[in-house]
Amino acid sequence: MVARARTAALLGAEARPVDVEAHVGPGLPGTTIVGLPDPSVREARERVRAAVVSAGKRWPDRKITVSLLPASLPKTGPGFDLAIAAAVLAADGQLPARRLEEFCLLGELGLDGRLRPVRGVVPALLACRRVGVGAALVPAENAAEAALVPGVRVLAARDLAASLATLATGEGEEVASALEAQAESPGPDLRWVKGQARAKRALEVAAAGGHNLLLVGPPGTGKTMLARCMPGILPPLAEAEALEVAAVWSAAGMLVAEGRLPLTRPFRAPHHTISAAGLLGGGTGLPRPGEVSLAHRGVLFLDELPEFSRSALEALRQPLEEGVAVVVRSRGAARFPARFTLVAAANPCPCGRLGSSRACRCETARRRSYLGRLSGPLLDRIDVQVWVGDLDEGELLQGPAAEGSLEVRERVLSARRMQQDRTGGPGLNSEIPPDGLEEACGLDREGRVFLARAIVALGLSARARDKVLRVARTLADLAGRERVEVEHLAEALEYRVLDRPGVVG
Repeated sequence: MVARARTAALLGAEARPVDVEAHVGPGLPGTTIVGLPDPSVREARERVRAAVVSAGKRWPDRKITVSLLPASLPKTGPGFDLAIAAAVLAADGQLPARRLEEFCLLGELGLDGRLRPVRGVVPALLACRRVGVGAALVPAENAAEAALVPGVRVLAARDLAASLATLATGEGEEVASALEAQAESPGPDLRWVKGQARAKRALEVAAAGGHNLLLVGPPGTGKTMLARCMPGILPPLAEAEALEVAAVWSAAGMLVAEGRLPLTRPFRAPHHTISAAGLLGGGTGLPRPGEVSLAHRGVLFLDELPEFSRSALEALRQPLEEGVAVVVRSRGAARFPARFTLVAAANPCPCGRLGSSRACRCETARRRSYLGRLSGPLLDRIDVQVWVGDLDEGELLQGPAAEGSLEVRERVLSARRMQQDRTGGPGLNSEIPPDGLEEACGLDREGRVFLARAIVALGLSARARDKVLRVARTLADLAGRERVEVEHLAEALEYRVLDRPGVVG
């Protein structure tokens, strides 16, 4: 007899539906699993057999063949255990087979029959929902995050015996939908950043248009505090965005236990010793999301940018350009979403004193080469570059600023609404394709002449020129203007500090 159960295979931060077919028939007793299983899946035959016996069921004393379809898709991890157990028992006539195809079955089995949690429940249920599976049976520890997926009836179980009872009757411990937003956690407020009006303005521009930002200046001038204020001026996550974030964090096994949709945007700040694999994702076996994906729809903060390895910095180029990180392994490629806003900070030289009131101790050659560690193609992908200088005595002694993050956020929201009205969708100015820039900006003759002179004077590349236009479009949106004017182009060019020789040191 043949029986079929439904589950899903995690591939990157996405999942693909998988059918588990089991055949129990004559032949020498034994269990064979086919369909590109990795060692953790092949070992399921021993785990499942012990769990079935512990649950009070009889393991078939016949030839058992388990096929994981599609056979061309690699299967990794222990999350197939529950589906394999259910399919085998149904094929042996110990479990009604009619309900198996109604459920997406996820969970690892312990030898004593306990149902253990797995990662990737959110993307797995999203994948099964796309093919019409309307219910899921998951471990109790995964119930909260499973309930984040709308349109799926979620039932939870703590062991195999309870799971089999649910599959036999269709009833069990049902988990209510948890599509509520997680309360915002208070973060740094721009009101407490002393001085730095130019840098605050650059932060607002970056938030309004989704632009990448580089803050250059001596230590202690507020670069890190400014970066940590970025989530507070960004709009909250929409429901679709929050589900994307939840799927990535679920694939990484890091989703919060409360299982509520996140409201604030992610903020990730990896140390400069991180490897390229740590940024992009990877690892042996089932690839895990890296920092660029954990920051999806949020902010990736890289402090001391020149101190990151060259390989790590160059690995950022594809995610910055395409919004996706591709991890290639011998058994295939995994794609992770990585549409984040990069906020980076850098000292102007190794000692950090160049351009400050204190004397720089670096040799001329080291001073010139320090920011030279940042390649031209990488800098071209950073739209806004601004100098963050020393504060004077008056700025250091002043109290909180009159304007805080909430006021800035209102302007950011207004500018983003203009972008959505113009594009008819959620697209931001940072995502305007090159062939649509001219129409979006609507430059007049004076603006074209001004931009042409700036390109010659600063030696801007084609990509840098497009970045200037996108930033100028955002500045016009913040000002409530329909067309980009010379004043917006001029301010956008001021945010290309590393393109101007002699500005830094």
